[in-house]
Amino acid sequence: MGTGNHGPEEETEIAQWSEASREILQRVRDTAFPPGMSQLSLVHVLDLDKSGYIKPHIDSVKFCGCTIAGLSLLSSCVMRLVSEQNPEDWMDLLLPRRSLYILRGTARYEFTHEILKDEESFFDGQKIPRERRISVICRNLPAPT
Repeated sequence: MGTGNHGPEEETEIAQWSEASREILQRVRDTAFPPGMSQLSLVHVLDLDKSGYIKPHIDSVKFCGCTIAGLSLLSSCVMRLVSEQNPEDWMDLLLPRRSLYILRGTARYEFTHEILKDEESFFDGQKIPRERRISVICRNLPAPT
């Protein structure tokens, strides 16, 4: 289910987790998704090296539903959201390591999201140094067609 939009990275989907990891993933799911919402059983894991980045994209509605929840691990980074309708309408978000981001609604469907390259990684005028970053992403099922 890769988007082909990354720099140097490894991408996989994982079904089997340790008990401690399952507990953390359940906390992510409980926070991001309402009770009873059908979720993808496989968890998407993206491992970006220091020079890795993710190009601007909107996740396909064929592969995931209305909510995307990502746990940022190992390194802080800057995520940029840009309006598809009005590219002058954009926002940078600081994702500290061990933080959770949730994209839904307008942010999910009407804004591209990207992870900035190390040399572009600034937030509020300060350099946000990038190292290896792992993103653990939970998604709900796409709407039936």
